[in-house]
Amino acid sequence: MRIVFFGSPASALPSLEALLASGHAIELIVTQPDKPAGRGRRLTPSPVKAAALGRGLPVIEPARIRTDPAAAERIREAHPDVNVVVAYGQIIPHDIHFFPRYHSLNVHFSLLPKYRGAAPVQWAVLNGQAETGISIIELNDRMDEGDILAQERLAVEPRETASALEARLAERGARLVVATLGRIDRADHAAQDHSQATLAPKFRKEDGLVTWADAADAIDRKVLALADRPGVFTRIKGRRVNIVRGRAAGSSACTGPWEGPPPGAVLSVGKAGLEIACGAATSYLIEELQPEGKTAMSAHAFSLGARISPGDILGV
Repeated sequence: MRIVFFGSPASALPSLEALLASGHAIELIVTQPDKPAGRGRRLTPSPVKAAALGRGLPVIEPARIRTDPAAAERIREAHPDVNVVVAYGQIIPHDIHFFPRYHSLNVHFSLLPKYRGAAPVQWAVLNGQAETGISIIELNDRMDEGDILAQERLAVEPRETASALEARLAERGARLVVATLGRIDRADHAAQDHSQATLAPKFRKEDGLVTWADAADAIDRKVLALADRPGVFTRIKGRRVNIVRGRAAGSSACTGPWEGPPPGAVLSVGKAGLEIACGAATSYLIEELQPEGKTAMSAHAFSLGARISPGDILGV
């Protein structure tokens, strides 16, 4: 089958590789333009572009595909039987969706209609979901509202990060989209129950701010969901510090030598990390952190250099 593949991040690569391994012809790759990355802010290609160039596949990277007639013409010239879309990152216009014989299939990392949007995996982890999955849908002009052709459920592992879960979902999605294409002529099309829909919008950098008045379990889920991107942060002695790894520790009411430690108070400092008072008389142990502009380090090593002591207050 002739395919135009739309995708950008690393999570799209398993689907691309599976389609190629299954004998499908990838006639064109559509991906996001190069973006600045790293301290030097050098322009860096998307993982999908890098992989495509390594395989000698043709690539286009329109800045705004909805208003780029040249990009639309390149897609039409590829004569695809189907478009396959995996985490592309832009809204694709109607004429491109419905140009191929089998229209456009999307690999979405949730059990639709739950978690429509750009960040379904992060929201599933943040909300403490025990289960999520993959949906293969036929795209239409509304965000993630197309008919479902296939779904597969997947349990969320205990303390699984969003990045780890996304990697597992990407592998499952790759197998499922290949299987769906194999039976595309007889695939059922199930309309979504829009009354059951929930949204999963992209997180902003400011969404990573820790509110120490939250219970430790909620903070723990936030770190599992957002530590890799966009980052989870607090302030320690006025310095912004990202929390890389940690866990809910226990009851703050039993940890400090004083009564009723306020949220954000450092309860203890040790080799295990920094134990911080949280809401609902709970505490959170910061095990690894990253000061702004520096590499990640153990919380204990940071505490020695920053001279953190019990009673110091985080978040100010």
